[in-house]
Amino acid sequence: MRIILTLFLFLCKMNSNNPVIFDLGGVILNLDYQRTIDAFKKLGLSNFEDMYTQASQNNIFDDYETGKISSQHFINLLLPYLPLGTSPNKVVHAWNSMILDFPLDRLELLDDLKTKRRTFLLSNTNELHLQEVLRSLSKTTNRTLESYFEKVYYSHIVNLRKPNSNIFEFVCREQKLIPSETLFIDDTIGHINGSNTFGLKGFHLEKGKTIIDLF
Repeated sequence: MRIILTLFLFLCKMNSNNPVIFDLGGVILNLDYQRTIDAFKKLGLSNFEDMYTQASQNNIFDDYETGKISSQHFINLLLPYLPLGTSPNKVVHAWNSMILDFPLDRLELLDDLKTKRRTFLLSNTNELHLQEVLRSLSKTTNRTLESYFEKVYYSHIVNLRKPNSNIFEFVCREQKLIPSETLFIDDTIGHINGSNTFGLKGFHLEKGKTIIDLF
């Protein structure tokens, strides 16, 4: 009931011309963080949840998501936590396990929205995940992810990450967006709190809801 009420109140505030900034994982792309947690546990890292979850993560992951370290460096930083002899390829496979599929109806919705509004993508991601994301996308369409938006922003490329206000400021300044008139949709409540503090109209896409329910 609370989700329905929140959704109703949000839709009442929406303007059909509002620009929209979309998160990627959990909003457009299906994700399952537990798959990566389980994969690392299977490799022998039993306390991986102490290092990384959807809600929080340590500096290794922050640095990787903001492009401060390379993929090779990232893997090398994780290997000491794993049993001796664990191969880098197994680390990559475990790390990418969370990435699932792109539902076609969400991509079709993005296509439709792009004809009516300015739409953008803003994702906390990294080189290895982005490669896997694009492989997943190719199973649904032969189009690029960029073709569904006016512009895409990846944290490891712009060297900024959510929920810090500087990444929201960067996007809004570059695109000349008025924060109070711009919608931001994300499945992580911490990112929504950060966007609201900056002045965006943030909507938390809770589990069980999709962007199809919003538009």
